[in-house]
Amino acid sequence: MALDITAANAIFTITVPGLYNAPVTLQNFATDRAWETAEQICSESEMSIDGYLNAGWVPSPVDQAIVLSASSDSVLVFEAILAAQQTARALYRLGAEVTLQSTGRKYTLVNGVLHALAAMPSAGRVLQDRRFSVRWQAVYPAGV
Repeated sequence: MALDITAANAIFTITVPGLYNAPVTLQNFATDRAWETAEQICSESEMSIDGYLNAGWVPSPVDQAIVLSASSDSVLVFEAILAAQQTARALYRLGAEVTLQSTGRKYTLVNGVLHALAAMPSAGRVLQDRRFSVRWQAVYPAGV
């Protein structure tokens, strides 16, 4: 049986304890890229001088970019996180859940921090998408 691979019915919710205690559903993503998750480094390795591969497990974060349309109301969520952090001079921790209804998978993202963002949209003929980077401690996959 072939699976539907549309991203149109995906649900991305975010929580920010102390700021957004109830989950907020992100909406109005960019046209060509709603989010992007970088490859996670799963091991460190080195070759010994006599040709043996030595490797070990190391913890590593998961970097994710969330890309929203310039007109997305969800932009306000990330701007509020940034403003709160600047006021408090402290970080807020994020949690998220991504449900991919088309593939029957759910991903729980834990202990994240807002890592980088475009402070305002770039402008051309129209306002451009906004990119928000979050660094997560871990991502846990599961079935829906």
